[in-house]
Formats: sequence, C-alpha cells, structure tokens
Amino acid sequence: MAVLEKIRVKFGLTASIIIAIGLLMFIIDPSEIASAINGMSSKNDVGKINGKSVSYVDFQEEVQKMSTVNELLYGSVQSAQQQEQIRDAVWQNLIYRNLFNKEAHAAGIYVGDDEMVDLTTGSNVSPLVTQIPIFLDEQGNFSKENMASFLQNMDSDRDGSLRLFWHNLQENIMNSQYYSKYASLFNAANGLNAVQLKHAIADNNNTTDVKFVTVPFGYTTDSTIVVSDSEIKSFYNDHKKLYRQQASRDMEYVVFEVIPSAEDIAATKSNITSLVEEFAEATNVRSFLVKNSNRAYSEYWYKQGELRTAVASPIEDYVWGENSTQVSDVMNSGYNFYVARVMDTKSFPDSALVKHILLQGDDADQKADSLVNVLKTKKENFANLVAEYSVDQNSNYGGELGTIGWMTQSYTIPGMETAVLTAKVGEPFKLNTQYGSHVVLVVEQTKPTLKKQVAILEKEAIAGKETINNYYNKANNFAVAAAGSYSNYRKAVDTIGVYSHPVNNMLESANRLGSIDNTKEVTRWVFDNKAGSVSPIMTIDNNYFIIATVKQIHKEGYATLAEVSPTIRQQLYSEKQADKMCAQVAEKIQGLTDLDAIAETLGSSVSTKEGVAFSSLTSQGMDPKFIGALTSAPEGKVSGPVAGSTGVYVFQVTGRDTGSFYTEDDATNRDNQMNSYLTQLIVPVMMQDKDVKDNRARFY
Repeated sequence: MAVLEKIRVKFGLTASIIIAIGLLMFIIDPSEIASAINGMSSKNDVGKINGKSVSYVDFQEEVQKMSTVNELLYGSVQSAQQQEQIRDAVWQNLIYRNLFNKEAHAAGIYVGDDEMVDLTTGSNVSPLVTQIPIFLDEQGNFSKENMASFLQNMDSDRDGSLRLFWHNLQENIMNSQYYSKYASLFNAANGLNAVQLKHAIADNNNTTDVKFVTVPFGYTTDSTIVVSDSEIKSFYNDHKKLYRQQASRDMEYVVFEVIPSAEDIAATKSNITSLVEEFAEATNVRSFLVKNSNRAYSEYWYKQGELRTAVASPIEDYVWGENSTQVSDVMNSGYNFYVARVMDTKSFPDSALVKHILLQGDDADQKADSLVNVLKTKKENFANLVAEYSVDQNSNYGGELGTIGWMTQSYTIPGMETAVLTAKVGEPFKLNTQYGSHVVLVVEQTKPTLKKQVAILEKEAIAGKETINNYYNKANNFAVAAAGSYSNYRKAVDTIGVYSHPVNNMLESANRLGSIDNTKEVTRWVFDNKAGSVSPIMTIDNNYFIIATVKQIHKEGYATLAEVSPTIRQQLYSEKQADKMCAQVAEKIQGLTDLDAIAETLGSSVSTKEGVAFSSLTSQGMDPKFIGALTSAPEGKVSGPVAGSTGVYVFQVTGRDTGSFYTEDDATNRDNQMNSYLTQLIVPVMMQDKDVKDNRARFY
C-alpha cells in the first residue's frame, strides 16, 4: 500500500479508482458527436501518449466504462468534481496502458498470468480486491466466498457490467504491480553506498562557528553594469532546456458584475417582512422554511459565538441578546435578509466519549434490549459483548474494542447527534439508526455548555430582469467600442472608465478569473483566438458579463528569446554586480586581517553564528553559497570576499565541532524519504521524456 500512497500523493487519485468514493459522470453519447469529430485535425484529440493519439470518442468510451464500474459499486452520482475525478482516473489508466507498462517491459519487468491469479483469487490477494464493498461480509471483512459467488454469476449479467468491473479491477491490479516492481528496482539502484553514507553522517555532524561581515547588494541599479544582447542570446542558447513551457496566454478582461439594484433589495426586504408573522406562528417550521426560505431548517444546537461565522453577525447578536425569546425583526448582512426564531435552549456537553454494539437483522431490536439489561444487571464487560455480538469490529479507539471515540454534533454517526451528548454517563441505552440497533454507552462527557436551536428564514436579494438588462447594456456599450483590436479595447477602457484585469500565462485548464468561478468559456475563447482579438460578451452564471482580449500567445515548447530576455538580463546583471562588488570589497580591505577593522572599513558590523552545518535543515535562514564557502574555509583566518545570493561576505571561522547526534539510521531514513519522493516522479518523468500531450482542457 505504500507504493499506492506515493501515487496518490502525486496524482490525487490512484489507479485504483474503484476503491475510492463512488463516482459517475453525465456522459455525452459518443455516437452523437462522432460525425463532428471525424475528419478533424489532431488538435481535437484529447491527447497523445507515447506517440499514440487519443481521440475524444475513444476517451469518452473509456469514461463511460469507468462510470459504469463506479455506478455498479456505489450508485449514480454526477457532481462536477466527481466527473473530473473519473476523467483523471481514465487518463491515468491510459498512461499506464500505453506508456508505463511498456517502459517496465523494456526494463525487464513482467506481471505473469500465474501472478495475476494469485493477486486476485489466490493466497496473496491484492488490497485492491480486499477493499471492494461487494466482496466484504457483514462484519466488513474480505470474504473469498463472496468473491467466488461474484465470479460464478459474472457472465450471467446480460449488460456485461459485472465483466467490465472485473476487467477494470484486473487492470488496476496489474498497473499497481508494475508500479511496485519498477519502484523497487528504482530504489534498489538508488541506494546509499558506504562512501555516501559516511559523508552524509559527517556533513550533518560537523558544525562551524563563524564571525562575518555582510555587504548587501541593495536595490539600486548600477548603470555602469551593462548586459549586452549578445550575452543574453549566448546564455539562452546554452540553457535553452531551462525555458521549456506549457502553452499559455497573456490576456486582459473587463467584467460587469450584476448587482441587485436598490429596487431589487427593497422588494426582497418587503417579501421577507410579509412572512415574519406567519413564520412566528408556524407549527411545522421545517415545512415552512422549505417553501419560503433559501436556508433549510437545521437541528444543530449553536453555542455562543458560532452563529457569527456560521450564518451572520446580526443573527448571533439577536440570538444571544436579551430579547431572543420571540421572532426577530428583519435583519440583513450584505444582500441577505434574515429572520431568526429561537426554537429551544438547552445546556449539554460539546462532546462525549462513546462505545457501542451494533446489531443488525430481524431480531436486532430485541437483542439490543437484552444486552442493555445484561449490562445494567450483570455488569458484563462491554468489550466482551462487542466481540461476541457487534457487527462493528473496527471501532477500537484507545485500543478498546467497541469504543468509537469522542463524538460531537458534527462528528457523529447519523442518528446519534444529541442523544449521546445528553445521555447519562455510564448508563447503557438502546438507539436505532439507519445502520441498525445500537447498544450505546457514554463513558465520558465534557462540561455542559448553554446552546440554542435556531430556525432561520433567509432571503437573498437577486437582480431582477430590468437590472440585468441595464448591466448587459453597459457591457454591450463597452464591447461595441472595444471591438476589432487591442488598441480599441484600451481606448474603450480609458473612455468608459472601467478597470481592465490583466492575466499572464493563463493555462488552457484555467477555470477561474480572480474570484469568479466557472470561466471555462472565457479560457476557450482566449485559446481559440489570435493576439489582438477582442471577444463578444461572455455571460458567466448569469452574474457576470465579461469582455476579453488576447495580448500575447506563448506556444508550447521552448519560450522564445524575446519572452525570457528580461529574466536572463536580470540574472546576468546580478552575476556581474556580485563580481564587481567582490572586487570592490577586496580592494577596500586589502592588507586588513582583523574582522572588526574590516567591518569599520566597509561601514558594516560583525555578526556571529554558531553550529552552522552543511545540512540545510540545520542552517535555515542562511545564504547557501555562504554556507558552502565557510564549511571548507581555514579556521582562524579571514576569508573572502565571497559572493552569496543576497550580498558579499567576509568571514572568519572561529571553531568547528564534531558531534554524533546524526546517526547511520538518520542517514538511512533520510535517504529512504528522498527515494520515496523521487519514486513519485517516475511516471511524470516518463511522460515528459515521451512528450505526452494532455489536451483534455479543450473539451472539459
């Protein structure tokens, strides 16, 4: 599982998608767009892996398969985040199928048929199998009998979903095994040899005490330092590999946010005011809020201070004020209007340490009554009863079987919310939830705190049709004035007096502009148009009207000399500045051997640092170039000047010490940590080496 965890850290979703949260996306039927895709250029491919193009139609077919698998396991779910996770998992499987596993073969690594049988139905079953819900028994343990039953019935499934699920599971197991073997080979080849181990221990145990004088570079530009265009070009040619880039765009945009007008706000206030009396007299508050409020009824009990952040400050002030026994007047915060009604007041603990016995089946309720009686009359050991009767054998907080742990209103089993917080400590009782019948024992509780249950009628002021039309007209006036070119766009910005938001290096995957979400339409337009183009009005969530313009296009590959020239110029300037300052300092202190005299000459002061180690972990905050220089400098003599990252140093090593606190185990553990990090880079490096193209952002 350690290898799987490494992949999870790197990619966010493992190849074993089937053991994650159940997912299902809404799938566009590939046949509906096949005719539109056929004959188009490669720019309409979802990507390219190891020289093989991945078409949109083929990718969608894989997404459909993965969705079917997850629907089989967890039911139908369609959130945007879950859809994205499924697409990521499909892409990851394609990377393994078309690239990683082939590279593993080239390295002499194979996963044979007998090995796959052992990992699926043999004596060494993969964790990817043992965590599948449909293979678990009533106690939540892996059951080979359940898996055997599944395999026997697999081909009787008419739509083939069970066979599809099994094939997907086998592929994930194979991918995991290939990765595990390759990572083991990689780590074995990257081990710490005896010489490296010796140096690692010495570097971390040897420390240096130093006195030093610093002359900072400062921020004033030296006009005598010149960096020529030929020097920049030469540096670019020698270091071109450093300037590889993704495709991106520099753009600007103007946004007209639709804000409710004074009339819209007044109408909302009038509407909620008309409901106050009915709200105060409602006997079924939950039903009333379903019909009339933007906020549903909550049974949560609020203690003082929580409503201020959970809802709004005016609600907090009313509920905990002197006149909170009746329904409040209409209050507002921003564009939201509220009316609060205190339903109940009670004092009980914030949390409770809870044990339970979970019972399921037709006789669960009666059996729970019997066990409660046994605990009360015979003082039977709770853990013994858990071991004998409870379906839940996994709760063992603090090492005691049956102990769930500390529960609160928010961190609880549905159905137990306030019951365990208001129960009597040490007295077992029966409680029914959606999971079955529970025998519950509260072991400990925190000190009781006063809490209130509050019903909140909420209305948000939203822009009406007339308001929306007014903002659209403003956006349209700008769009008409800005149309045609970037120069027209800039003139419109100045003439109309709006702010233009700059965005540099926008990626094709971008789906957010500032605080505005769901801006994929803008991103697609920017990537589909030439530099200097100005967009028509783009509407985002009916709340924003955006007009955009493309300033500069950065193509995928290597940045041009013009694009990186300013960065290179600054780097070369800094190097020349360091060399010049080193020469100036050397000239000023020539013949001086006392550090105090040197400090006075340079208009600086002497600083000291003890216990400086070559290891960056023990020398944080110091200039790395300075550390490298002082660890090899002679003791007792003035050394320098040495150019660091932020200034020039003249220094004197005053002492060295060799400790033994950094051991061979420390060095080995650090090496293992480094190997773990490097292992996560195996697949990304392969993808870069084979120039994998991921164009999914064009379609989703």
